[in-house]
Amino acid sequence: MYSKILLLALTLAACGGDTETKPTDAAPAEPKQGEGAPDITPPLPPAAIAVAELQAQAENIALVPSPAEMQKALEKAGVAGGLSALVQERAFKMDAENKDVIAVRTGVLLADAVLTVKDAPKDKLIERLDKVKTGLAALGAGNDLGAVIDELKNKVANDAVSRDELLKELDELHGATVPEIKYEAGERVVPLLQAGSWLEGSNLVSEAIIKAGKLEAANSLLRQPQVAGYFLKYVQVEGADKAPVEVIKQLETTLKKLQEIASKPAMTAEDVAEVKSQTSSVLALL
Repeated sequence: MYSKILLLALTLAACGGDTETKPTDAAPAEPKQGEGAPDITPPLPPAAIAVAELQAQAENIALVPSPAEMQKALEKAGVAGGLSALVQERAFKMDAENKDVIAVRTGVLLADAVLTVKDAPKDKLIERLDKVKTGLAALGAGNDLGAVIDELKNKVANDAVSRDELLKELDELHGATVPEIKYEAGERVVPLLQAGSWLEGSNLVSEAIIKAGKLEAANSLLRQPQVAGYFLKYVQVEGADKAPVEVIKQLETTLKKLQEIASKPAMTAEDVAEVKSQTSSVLALL
């Protein structure tokens, strides 16, 4: 059971451990008169290069678009309404010692709050914001983020903010969250936070598309092969030796299928249903 709960954390967690450096056969040349010491810094090991490439690639992919961008895309596609009713009640525990676990779960909860900001009942929205606050605090976020969320909750409770205004404030919160978490909890948890949000977002949007019968929306909202490819590479590079073989195979299968579907020129109704099924199977393990 523990290995299942840690599925994404174990498979997406960053590599650790020491890297053995082989000695060179020849001694470094002595610097010539007037010259500085030669650069004898050993090249980065392949694993470190791969990690650096992944981090650079992540910066160029909108893994977690801003709340305003999300809402604009959903409204344009005609599937923005009714998302709140599709959110499953998740009783995530945020007292796990492993911050990787907390990061993925917080990402899921963040997507729940952001994607339902326009149509969620007041009590549900407050509850979702509170869960996000708990997750961010467990990751080590400073008091500032918590205070901002508390302020937003109070405004919602007192009907002191419109949902459009709340969306703008969530946009500002979103902009501050990733750098804060990166500073407090380390770079490795950021892709995990993003993975949780991406999986939950894909799950909710695919179900909304199916219920609304707006298949054309899938091509603009779910066709992101570069994102699925990024997480797949992250798993293969950094998670291959971090979890049981059967766990790796299951997650790789899911990500490969999502990448395959997203790479099609146009998605069918069966494709959208498969996205819903594949993401549900992974989220169920959290």
